[in-house]
Amino acid sequence: MAKNFAEIAFTDAVKKLQEKYGSRKSYERMERFSVIDGLTDNEMTFIENRDSFYLASIGVKEFPYVQHRGGPKGFLKVLDTKRIGFIDFIGNRQYVSVGNMATNTNVSLIMIDYPSRSRLKIFAKAEIVELDDTSELFKTLNLENYKFRPERMMVFHIEAYDWNCPQHITPRYTTEEIEAAFLPQQKYIASLEQENKALKQKR
Repeated sequence: MAKNFAEIAFTDAVKKLQEKYGSRKSYERMERFSVIDGLTDNEMTFIENRDSFYLASIGVKEFPYVQHRGGPKGFLKVLDTKRIGFIDFIGNRQYVSVGNMATNTNVSLIMIDYPSRSRLKIFAKAEIVELDDTSELFKTLNLENYKFRPERMMVFHIEAYDWNCPQHITPRYTTEEIEAAFLPQQKYIASLEQENKALKQKR
């Protein structure tokens, strides 16, 4: 990879705005020193714990299209330090993202951990892999105990990534996370109820 996020994102128009609003000097340092060749353990762990992400592609009419992709936690898998992928399930069959990738493989992904208010942005090249093309890849990306109809596989070859600041990310929690947080309290209440019941029986 040997690129940084700023090298791709900071066009001349972007740099002019940074200069105008006073942030250019700090971002100029970022361009020089933030070159990371591949995902680190931190990014890989973050990606493997996601249950959704947002995918942006570009159509021939030059409009971006943003789509939500979701599944069980871990459905998006790290293949190596420069590739991530997942099995594309059958959805509403509009095929906008897949059609866009047929003519322009440049995509952007945004992944958010709402409880920790963390956000990872990724620039990548998309590769569409048909189910019959490689059984080994399907085996790697396959999901256990999840009912879905696979249609194809998508592999993203990472060009660059960056972490966003946590500002303006409202913490949100899944039902599973809420239940886990309240489990100790529920166990404590249950033990008190048992203790109360035992005391009543002794009267």
